Amino acid sequence: MISLENVSKGFGDKTILDNTNFLFPVGKRIGLVGPNGAGKTTLLNILCRIEEADSGKVLYPSNSTLGYLPQEPNPTPCDTVLEEAEVGADALIKLRERLSHLVQKMNTDHSDKLIEEHERLENEFRQKNGYALEANAKSILSGLGFPKEMLTRSPKDLSGGWRMRLELAKIFIKEPDFLILDEPTNHLDLPSLMWVEKYLKSFKGTLLFVSHDRSLLEKLANHTILLGGGQIESYPHSFSLALEKREEKIAQEAAQIGNILKKRKHMEDFVTRFGAKATKARQAQSRVKMIAKLDAKIDYLGGSTMESGAQSMSFSLPEPMQSGREVMDVQNLAIGYDKPLASELNLTIERGQKVAIIGANGIGKSTFLKSITGYIPNLGGQVEFGHNVDAVYFSQNHEDTLDFDSTCVDNVLSGNSKIGVPEARSVLGAFLFSGDDTLKKVSVLSGGEKSRVALAKVLVSKGNFLLLDEPTNHLDMSSVDALIETIRLFKGTILFVSHDRNFIDSVCSHIFVMLPDGRSRLFEGKLADYESMAKVQGFPNVLDPDEFVSIADEPNKETKEKANTQAQSRLSYTESKELKRKIQSSKRRLQKIESEQEALQLQKETITAQLTEISPSDFEAIQAKSEELQRIETEIEQCEESWLEESETLDDLTSE
Repeated sequence: MISLENVSKGFGDKTILDNTNFLFPVGKRIGLVGPNGAGKTTLLNILCRIEEADSGKVLYPSNSTLGYLPQEPNPTPCDTVLEEAEVGADALIKLRERLSHLVQKMNTDHSDKLIEEHERLENEFRQKNGYALEANAKSILSGLGFPKEMLTRSPKDLSGGWRMRLELAKIFIKEPDFLILDEPTNHLDLPSLMWVEKYLKSFKGTLLFVSHDRSLLEKLANHTILLGGGQIESYPHSFSLALEKREEKIAQEAAQIGNILKKRKHMEDFVTRFGAKATKARQAQSRVKMIAKLDAKIDYLGGSTMESGAQSMSFSLPEPMQSGREVMDVQNLAIGYDKPLASELNLTIERGQKVAIIGANGIGKSTFLKSITGYIPNLGGQVEFGHNVDAVYFSQNHEDTLDFDSTCVDNVLSGNSKIGVPEARSVLGAFLFSGDDTLKKVSVLSGGEKSRVALAKVLVSKGNFLLLDEPTNHLDMSSVDALIETIRLFKGTILFVSHDRNFIDSVCSHIFVMLPDGRSRLFEGKLADYESMAKVQGFPNVLDPDEFVSIADEPNKETKEKANTQAQSRLSYTESKELKRKIQSSKRRLQKIESEQEALQLQKETITAQLTEISPSDFEAIQAKSEELQRIETEIEQCEESWLEESETLDDLTSE
C-alpha cells in the first residue's frame, strides 16, 4: 500500500511534514483532519503527484490505481456529459478501442491469430463489465443529481459546480484501488450527499478523504489520521472515538511531563547545592546528564502532542427586536427566472422557529430565499411579513450581499449605519480578522474569508428574521461549531438552506422539503423526524438515495391531489392539542432512547478496543471485559426493542 518514507515539506518558515513516515492502512475509509493551515490539501497533492516533497519519497505499489478529484474540471471534455463520464473508465475505454480496431482489421484479415486475440480481449472486456459501462455511468450520474435531459448536453454548458460533480462521477466510474477526495461534498446538495455517502461505504478499495462535514466524517471514516505540527497521528477508530483517544493521550503525556519536571527540579536542586563540592562532584555530573536525558524526553512528549494552530470564531448575535407571532406567510408562490422552478409554495413561519430548507440542487431553494427577500421578482403568489419583522439575507453568492470593491470594514458598516469603525473592526476581530486585514478589499479574500465578512455584516444588522443560504460553505469545523452555538442562542427566527446535516440537526426546529416535481411540505422536528413523518404520510424521502432518484420529474394530477389531501389531514390533527402533546411526548421518549443507544454503542466500541489490547494470557481480564461487553450488548438489544415499540406508538398517533 502507499507509504510515506521520511517525507518533509515546508513553505517558508512553516513546516507541513517533518521527516514523516506513514503506511496508509489497506481497505480503510480514512478521514484526514487537522486545523486550517496544517497542510491537509498539500499532503493530498503530494500523494497525487501534483506537488513534490522537499525530501523523502512516496512509495506506490506497482499495480495500484490511484483516483483523485482534480482541482479544476477537464478543459477539453467530450461532446456530452455521458461520454465524458465514461472517460473515467480509461482502462475499459482503451480496451474497447482495441476491440474496435481489431474488428476493422478482421474485415480483411481472417487469420486464426487475429480471431484468438479478439476472443481474448472480448472475454476480458466482458469480465470487467465493459458492456455495462453506459448503464453504470447513467446510474452514477443519476445518484449525483444529473437529470436524464442533462446527459446529452455539452459539459461546457454546465456551471462550475456541475462540472466538478462530473469529475466526481468519472472517479467513481474509474473504480481505483486508492481513492483520494478533498472536500468531496462541496458541490453537492443533500440528496446527492446521501447517495455519495452510501456509495463510498460500499467502496472496496482504500479511501482517504478530507472534509469539514462532521456528520460525513462520523458516518464514513473507520480510521482517522490527524495532521499537525509536521506529523501524522493515526487512530484505527471513527472520528469521534479518535478525538477521545487523542484527548486521553494528551492527558497521559501531560501527566508524564509533570512527573518528569518534578524529577528534574530535584536533580537541579542537588546540582545547585552540591555541584561545587569535590565529594559530590561525580554525583552532580551524573545528575546533569540525567537532566539532559529528561529534557530530551520532555521535547519528545511535547512534540508528539499535535499543535492545534487553529483559531476559532467567537461571536454572538445581538438581542433582536421582538416581532409579531407570525413572522412570514407565503401563499401560492411561484419562483424562477424565464420559467417557474417551483409553484404553489405555501409556508407559514412563526416567531422563534428555525426552519431548514432541503431538496436537490436546481429545484429553487436559493431562488426561494431570493424571491422572499425581493432580490428577484416573484412569478406569482404573495409573501407577507408580520409585525416588526426585520429580514436580513445571507447569500452563498457573496456578490449578492458584499461590495467586492470596498474593504471589510466598509462592508460591515453598510450593514448598520449606526455603528462606527472601532465597533466594526471589533466585530471583524471576532471573525478572525486582525489589524490591517480589516482594511483589505473583499475582492482579494478567499472564499472562507468572504463568508466570514458576510456573517459579520449579518451580526451587526440586528435583524430578527435571518435568511441564510449555505452559511457553512468555506468554513472550517471549529467555525461551523461557533456558528451553531450562536444560532442556538439567537432568539429571533431563521430560514436557511444547508447541505450540512450536522448543522441542520443542531439548529433546526422544522424541515421544509422541496421536491423536483414541485411539491413542498413543512415538517416539525429534525431530519429523522421528517423521515419518519414522511413515511407515515406517503411523502417522498429525499434523504433516501434509492427512493429519491426514482421520484418522477413531472407530477401528475392524481399525485398533487393526494398531496393536498394529506396536507389537509395533517392540519386536522395539529388542531388537537391533546394529540399533539402525546406526539411530542412520544418524540421525546424516542430521542431519549436514541441517546441511550448511542452511549451504549460507544461503550461497546471502547470495550471492544480494550479487549484487543489485553494480553492473550491474561484470562481473567479477558473474561471480565467479555462479560461487560455481553451486558452492554444485552442493554443495546433492550433499547432496540423499546425503540421499535415507541416508534409503533408514534406511527399510531400520527396516523390519527
